[in-house]
Amino acid sequence: MAVYTAILHYPVYNKSGKVVSTSLTTLDIHDIARASRTYGVKRYYVVQPIENHLWLANKLLNFWQGGHGREYNPKRWEALKIVKAVPYFEDALKDIKEKDGTVPKVVSTTAREVPNSISFKELRKKIEKGEDFIICFGTGWGLTKEFLDSSDYILEPILGPTEYNHLSVRSAASIILDRLLGK
Repeated sequence: MAVYTAILHYPVYNKSGKVVSTSLTTLDIHDIARASRTYGVKRYYVVQPIENHLWLANKLLNFWQGGHGREYNPKRWEALKIVKAVPYFEDALKDIKEKDGTVPKVVSTTAREVPNSISFKELRKKIEKGEDFIICFGTGWGLTKEFLDSSDYILEPILGPTEYNHLSVRSAASIILDRLLGK
C-alpha cells in the first residue's frame, strides 16, 4: 500500500469561476509535508506550473532537503524529504510510475457535495486493502470539474455544523489524512 498526496495550483478555479494557476504558498509546502510525513504518506507533490513559483518551491526544498536546513532543523528535513515539486499533475504520476512502478488511483477532494462521492470510511477500507492512491488537494476555489470528472474517486467533503465551508488547504489536508490514515 502506498498513499501519495498532491497540492494542485492548476487546474483550479478562482473566485469568479475562471480556470487559473494559483500562487505558491510556502506554508502549504511545509504544513502538508509535516501532515503527510506524520501519516506515512510516501511522497507529497507540489504541482505548480508557474515557472518562477516552481523555482521558488525547488529553492525552498533544496534548502531543507540538504545543506544548512537539514542540519539546522532535522525534524523539518524529515518532513520535507518526501516532497517533490513538478509543473503538472501528469509529471507526478509519471514520477510515481518511474520510481515505484505503480499507477495510483486518483482521489480528488472538494468542499462541494457531489454525487457518487466516496466516503472516508469506504476509502479507508480500500487503503487498508493495499491499493495505491494519490490524494489531490486543490488551491484557490477548488479543482476544476474536468479534473474531478477524470478522477477515480471524489472524496466526500469535510462538513462542519455551520453553513460556512472554506477551510484552508492545510487544515483540510490534515483532517483528511487523519480520517483516512490515523489510528
